[in-house]
Amino acid sequence: MTTDASTDASGGRVLSVRGLRVSFGGGTDAVEVVRGLDLEIARGEIVALVGESGSGKSVTARALIGLAGAGAAVRSQRLELDGTDLSRATARHWRRVRGTKVGLVLQDALVSLDPLRPIGREIGDALRLHRGAGHAAARAAAIELLERVGMPHPEFAVDRRSGELSGGMRQRALIAAAIALDPPLVIADEPTTALDVAVQVRVLEQLRQAAERGAGVLLISHDLAVVSAIADRVVVLDLGEIVEQGPTAEVLGAPRHPKTRELIAAVPTDVPRGTALLAAGRLATPLPVDRSGAAPPATAAPPRAAVSASGGDDAPPPVLEAIGLVKRFGDGRHLVEAVDHVDLALRPGRTLGLVGESGSGKTTVARLLLALERPDAGEVRLDGAPWSALRERDRRSERRRIGAIWQDPLSSFDPRWGVRRLLRDALLAGGAADLGDARISELLDQVRLPAALAARHPLQLSGGQRQRVAIARAIAARPEVLICDEPVSALDVTVQARVLDLLDELQREHGLAVLFISHDLGVVQHMSDELAVMRRGRIVEAGAAEAVLRAPAHEYTATLIRDSPRLDLG
Repeated sequence: MTTDASTDASGGRVLSVRGLRVSFGGGTDAVEVVRGLDLEIARGEIVALVGESGSGKSVTARALIGLAGAGAAVRSQRLELDGTDLSRATARHWRRVRGTKVGLVLQDALVSLDPLRPIGREIGDALRLHRGAGHAAARAAAIELLERVGMPHPEFAVDRRSGELSGGMRQRALIAAAIALDPPLVIADEPTTALDVAVQVRVLEQLRQAAERGAGVLLISHDLAVVSAIADRVVVLDLGEIVEQGPTAEVLGAPRHPKTRELIAAVPTDVPRGTALLAAGRLATPLPVDRSGAAPPATAAPPRAAVSASGGDDAPPPVLEAIGLVKRFGDGRHLVEAVDHVDLALRPGRTLGLVGESGSGKTTVARLLLALERPDAGEVRLDGAPWSALRERDRRSERRRIGAIWQDPLSSFDPRWGVRRLLRDALLAGGAADLGDARISELLDQVRLPAALAARHPLQLSGGQRQRVAIARAIAARPEVLICDEPVSALDVTVQARVLDLLDELQREHGLAVLFISHDLGVVQHMSDELAVMRRGRIVEAGAAEAVLRAPAHEYTATLIRDSPRLDLG
């Protein structure tokens, strides 16, 4: 539905905020990250809050539920939730409000859910605490809620812990917990990040249904296609201030502010392969210098010739090749073929995109190519020679030829090490003779980061900076192959654009063969020469990326394309 917050025909504003300010630190060191924000959400309305990383989106959401964090100073002229003034609420009062008046859905359900308890117990907590439900009643209600959010086999899932569920199942469990008491406000902070298309559709449908039941929904997302598909209004934040807001079609279709135009211009969907996302002329105004101190690349690459799934007659031979890969998991009685006779070829200077739903086997394929898992059948060959069949001690000297970039760089870094040691270790593992600061600075320069960042810890960096450090680490040994598993899914749209442009530029400079795994078809279309679609462990369709996406031959590919949210510019 579309609700005008000024007329409020749905029966009252569920949230009314005036002059919200959030700062961290004290005295002359205080940093204000939200600056005089005004926000209203009507019952039944979905409002999207968008902006770059660091714009204040998540801090705003947490301030609205009394969780701004230690050391935060929160002030407002008015903070009214469902008719109750919370501008001076105590911690005890906030604890009563959370769950009953507002439900929170966070990006990382694995962290948000208690790993030691079944999800049914966690969902039932609110019912026991606030409504006095007994164990049996709470469990029955939890099953009903899980069924409502589309959880497969809810009567079994209710007794499973979060670590036993897929990412999409965990996210649905988190939504069930958030809506257990039918709160008048639901805040969803990046609820679809890193989820495949099919799960995204289900999660967004749950948010729509919450709105249809009369809840106001605040959606925080860097995915403008998702925002376009679900939001009634859009609020654009920049450096803690609202720079533009209005009906979704108006803001995205005819943006007035340079920041809004910049966000829209950075979306990769329909930008031709080889064209820099941040090329001069694509943006209404020049991009600011990256806050890390370096300007993003702004040159368009020459167009590439389309290739077939086999690479074509004139294609170079593959540097890394999978032949009939099979990988099974299970206890002997219940085996699941995670990878079922998969053939792939990665060629110098080319990118193969790999897409498919959660659990289709994409990451397992990546681990098999990296020889982090041993196949049950088939083989991986490097330059035509055995790779997966080698003993690890025989592979060790060749490992530098294959680099990897993962979705969450922080979890792949040694938490004890700073940036300098991370990069020095990567150089050492690659057999580099030069481990000095000049070589570290050169690596950072390659990924458009200033040399001064070598002295910092990854926790002190932004998400985009961390991902670029991960790329620097991956290319430190000058690999010939780069395996990228969801490398930009958690980044906001402009940082994502910088990282994608950087990967494209590095590929041109070094002739890298790239496997690019992503759930985002817009990103895959922009980055890939060839495309392979996985389902239930099998490659169901492969070919030139543009041809597959333009005229899919397999029903599953057509469903992925149909269900993928697209940025609607009116």
